[in-house]
Amino acid sequence: MSVNNVPFLDLVAPHVELEEELVAVFRKAIRTAGFIGGPMVDGLERDFAEFCGTRHCVGVNSGTDALRFALMAAGVQEGDLVVTVPNTFIATTEAISQAGARPDFVDVDERTYTMDPVKLRAFLETQCVRGESSRNVVHLETGRPVTAIVPVHLYGQMADMDPLIELAEEFHLMIVEDACQAHGAEYFSAKEQRWRKAGSVGAAAAFSFYPGKNLGACGEGGAITTDDEQIARTCRMLREHGQSKKYFHDMEGYNGRLDSIQAGLLQVKLRHLSKWNGQRQQSAKVYDELLSAPGADPQLDPPFVPEWSRPVYHLYVVRVAAREAIQAALSAAGIATGIHYPVALHLSPAYAKLAYSRGSFPVAERAAEEVLSLPMFPGLGPEAQQRVVAELLAATAATVGAAAR
Repeated sequence: MSVNNVPFLDLVAPHVELEEELVAVFRKAIRTAGFIGGPMVDGLERDFAEFCGTRHCVGVNSGTDALRFALMAAGVQEGDLVVTVPNTFIATTEAISQAGARPDFVDVDERTYTMDPVKLRAFLETQCVRGESSRNVVHLETGRPVTAIVPVHLYGQMADMDPLIELAEEFHLMIVEDACQAHGAEYFSAKEQRWRKAGSVGAAAAFSFYPGKNLGACGEGGAITTDDEQIARTCRMLREHGQSKKYFHDMEGYNGRLDSIQAGLLQVKLRHLSKWNGQRQQSAKVYDELLSAPGADPQLDPPFVPEWSRPVYHLYVVRVAAREAIQAALSAAGIATGIHYPVALHLSPAYAKLAYSRGSFPVAERAAEEVLSLPMFPGLGPEAQQRVVAELLAATAATVGAAAR
């Protein structure tokens, strides 16, 4: 990779490195006609469950289906209300809606951009009331039962799970993790005095294997992890038209299977995931040092990492004023960046029916206007990172100078 042009991510190099192993998967599939289910899917499910520290893994065809099936299998029903955050990809809320529930939001922590437990408690205590049974919580405005929380482990960092679990237990709610950006991320539970992997904390969790993820397929893919045998069994039926066995349908389901070839490719790549995550963590350390060096813009803070977190840096995100001008300057210098995400979901036309307005979730709204994702991928070298930060500092200085004139 030339340091003159720095891509946002590099999906070519790791596949070239593993080309023979990956091609061998395809050869195996065409020589056995093992295209749907079978040993490759079983193998990935076994290995990914072990990687996440869970008893079960169910491969499906996308992260969206993974979250939808996990919610349905965990007990979310038509008419329920499920609480999540507004600064996430729309698949999070699509999965809630497609499970038959209504999504609603609480704001995020200013530093981690993940669900703020204090704001969740305020939501449950001021916008909800105990139902006829003390085990029920009812949303006052809609009259819907609140049944689940979907914390989003954003940018490769887990949400602060201990206080969320405490609230879930107090208000009798389920937790389903959106771990689609957090393959291998860890959280230290002070309550349990141990590190927990993303996907092992809630009743179930959803992962995406979209190609750009830390563990990405060569196409679409996703998985559900859980320790609950019944949830796993239900997810297996949901992904395959509700079948308990071929042509025997216990429920209506979906065509949500993970292709065998994709499973085989993912199983090969999973063996390298810890190494790749380590390279991302090393690159994040380089960025942190460059952004904290003397002469760096003090407003360009490195991502905040609490002591309870071991992130895997799916994305490396800073906040900048005049983002569009800075992004344009970086692009002109040959440096690709991203924005994750430019519109908080409560302000998206897709959720106009929820009747939120600007100012409803101010932290998420400010983040949507200021976040900028820098190049981050395994194999990103320090020389390229030095160029990224040098151009970023030059661009921020230029915008400050322009604003002063």
